[in-house]
Amino acid sequence: MKKPTTYLLFLLPVIVFTACTHPATSTVSLLSYIDTRVGTAASVTKTAGMFGKHTEEYGQTIPAVLEPNGMNFWTPQTQDTELKCIAPYYYRDSLFQGFRNSHWISGGCTQDYGSMTLMPLAGKLSCTPEKRATLFTHDSEEATPAYYSVYLPHEQIQAEMTGRSRSAIFRFTYGKEGDAYLVVNPNSDEGEGYIEVDTIHKRIYGYNPVHRIYQGWGEPAGYSGHFIIEYQKSISDFGMFRNDSLYPQQTNIRLGKGIGAYIRFHVEANEQVMVKAASSFTDKEGAIRNLTDEIPHWDFDLTRKELTEIWEHHLAGIEIETTDTVAKQKFYGALYRASFLPRTFNDTDGRYPSFASGSPIRQLAQGKTYYEDYSMWDTYRALHPLINLLHPSKGGDMMQSLVYKYEEGGWLPIFPCWNSYTAAMIGDHCIAALGDAYIKGIRNFDIQKAYEAMRKNAFEHPASEEDYKNGMGRRALDSYLKYGYIPLEDSVPDAFHTNEQVSRTLEYAYDDFVLAQVARLLDKTKDYEQLSSRAKNYRNVIDPRTGYAQGRHADGTFLNETNAFSFNRFITEGAPCHYTWYVPQDPYGLMECMGGPDRYIAKLDSMFSQHRYWHGNEPCHQVAFMFNYAGQPWKTQKAVRHIMETEYVNAPGGLSGNDDAGQMSAWYVFAALGFYPVCPGTPYYALASPSFETAVLHLENGNTFRLVAHHASKENIYIQDAVLNGKPYTRNYITHEDIIKGGTMVFIMGDKPNKKWGAAASDCPPRILE
Repeated sequence: MKKPTTYLLFLLPVIVFTACTHPATSTVSLLSYIDTRVGTAASVTKTAGMFGKHTEEYGQTIPAVLEPNGMNFWTPQTQDTELKCIAPYYYRDSLFQGFRNSHWISGGCTQDYGSMTLMPLAGKLSCTPEKRATLFTHDSEEATPAYYSVYLPHEQIQAEMTGRSRSAIFRFTYGKEGDAYLVVNPNSDEGEGYIEVDTIHKRIYGYNPVHRIYQGWGEPAGYSGHFIIEYQKSISDFGMFRNDSLYPQQTNIRLGKGIGAYIRFHVEANEQVMVKAASSFTDKEGAIRNLTDEIPHWDFDLTRKELTEIWEHHLAGIEIETTDTVAKQKFYGALYRASFLPRTFNDTDGRYPSFASGSPIRQLAQGKTYYEDYSMWDTYRALHPLINLLHPSKGGDMMQSLVYKYEEGGWLPIFPCWNSYTAAMIGDHCIAALGDAYIKGIRNFDIQKAYEAMRKNAFEHPASEEDYKNGMGRRALDSYLKYGYIPLEDSVPDAFHTNEQVSRTLEYAYDDFVLAQVARLLDKTKDYEQLSSRAKNYRNVIDPRTGYAQGRHADGTFLNETNAFSFNRFITEGAPCHYTWYVPQDPYGLMECMGGPDRYIAKLDSMFSQHRYWHGNEPCHQVAFMFNYAGQPWKTQKAVRHIMETEYVNAPGGLSGNDDAGQMSAWYVFAALGFYPVCPGTPYYALASPSFETAVLHLENGNTFRLVAHHASKENIYIQDAVLNGKPYTRNYITHEDIIKGGTMVFIMGDKPNKKWGAAASDCPPRILE
């Protein structure tokens, strides 16, 4: 298309919106764009299986009903286990086993925990999940974040579910008269669950002890998932079961695999039966209180309305205008999947079990939330920056929760899950998340205590070897401090991921950079200087012979192998060509290591021309945006749009790899808007290719930031010109302050690259690490 003149661009109207506390109401429900089953099938995207197989080929998401960042993810169940890497639901399955109050780390390959499953039956009693499993079809499902329903033809039951954070309500409509049942089981793979029936109060109660994996190796976590189920209808029989053995009139059962409870009642044709459920990580009373506080009635439609309104408000935080319905589906589906984790962990009264031990039970101040399940190696990159941008108060509460973990456990965790220490992945990225929040102006957390925690991780080793093996402290910190890198001779034995020395070095250098920025803001001059020096340790694992990351021995020699494009033991879940770009804190220094900008660009080009880019895992997520630093932003625009079109599909197999607690989806949200936080811990976002005619961010401070992309389409992916608040804009990045103070940014898009826009050295993101 013909490029509009710059003069015409300056005549475009520019409006600054302020003091908008409530997003505009859309006439179309935003929930209607979301199919929660995206990511539940094997990937059909371009790079699916290129580097990862089996569970890496699945999004590992679940079609959950939940509040954004709520406690429970209420999900249909097709897989009966809490074992590692098995999600509760897969699209390929044709047998329905019930509804689970899942604590699955959405998009991950970890384990569910503390859950229970309930199942309505008609006619015949079959208790275990495998025996009671019944046929269903996806055509009979309706799956949204606020409501799920499915028709079970053999039972002639229409089963509906909606809920709140800690509680849910179910409506089962029976199509024929006769005996009906409700079966409930704690999902304890270790056989340590308990369940009882209280016929006087019409309740079923139980608990499922939580166990750790990664660091912990199956040890008890010190607390349980407690659940309460209330039924409204009078029953004619009840009992317990263990596998296929029934125990009529028995009121409780404990220990052993395959245990559960059942109740029987008579239904008329087309009768509706109501059931409620809730859970708690503290005790039985907590579960009862959570249910009473959140759903004190038996009005299914009221609860559905409440949850629908919560989601509509949440999704309307970003308003987009486009005639492309599929683009809306992909965008709001991604925003949904970016709203799972970290999860609420406290009861409605503020109680929660202590981090790392389970006891004592802690008490939050009124109105505060304690969060858990930080898949931090994944989510510090885009998910936490997205929360910090759109929901900074919630982001601050999440950071304060990390501070609580430090105070209760003695060390800042590396990858906190199931309210325990783990060393599941590499790096020390709670530092990155805390630093990003503080640097972007979030102040509702204790930065002094947070700094104490971050510094301890960066400089100290646990005095007790038992504590270290338990997941406290940085892995291989002693080697990192001694050599300035982790040599191949250190196999990092006390970690779930052993070896991976080069990746660890690169990630620690980045974490040290972020901590240095916090030290500077807090006037910790000595720490700032030392950490800034350590932030350059990435140079120690870039082989000057090739310009690629390479394994290095303790004597300083690099491996003499041609291995840049294959998996290696010293790289985490990728190849050296992927991790070479993991220098978000100093792309300009990386150019120097490679021999200059031309070689940097040639290597970056080859990531795409030679099909080396792998979007299905996090180490590549910043790569497409790295062209901006070399003054070639049009290549970023092309690459990002290509990734959006080929690696995200609005279908069950529509994700190119594990969604990883929402990181994959948060990447899409940023990319679709047209900017991305390449280096969390700095106030800069790299501009890419805004894909919507209009996108409006309704910010928590009451301001709005409006992105207008004239002529944006699948063909018109290149920025021709830009204006910010009425002034010409040539930088290929934008600052956090530019966004949160509100305003309007206007782009003119075209189908040919404008190689002059954003190409000058002064238009590239500033160099921070000197």
